Amino acid sequence: MTVSSDADEIRRQLEDERDDLQSRLDELSRTEVAGSEGPLAYDDNFADSGQVAAEQGENQALAGQLREQLDAVDKALARLADGSYGRCEVCGEPIAPARLEAMPAATTCINHA
Repeated sequence: MTVSSDADEIRRQLEDERDDLQSRLDELSRTEVAGSEGPLAYDDNFADSGQVAAEQGENQALAGQLREQLDAVDKALARLADGSYGRCEVCGEPIAPARLEAMPAATTCINHA
């Protein structure tokens, strides 16, 4: 896979990943709202407030990870647009196609990962 020949496919993959991450983050945010329903909703009358606090902490950590992944995808799309996509940010060498295929938002070659 070369970046120049597959730019449209890479862009599509990154945009799909961005949409998925944003959807997951939106869903997580909706379930955090008081009175919401769903698998992550909290019951204020729940007897074990420690468990509720732990679940809220886990969900906040998950939201942070999703935001980091979303930021990485947005930066990859920006690199694709400015022509620097597919080059290691440390050494400037091309990132192996297999690495980009597995991790389209990768910023470094395997040697600098």
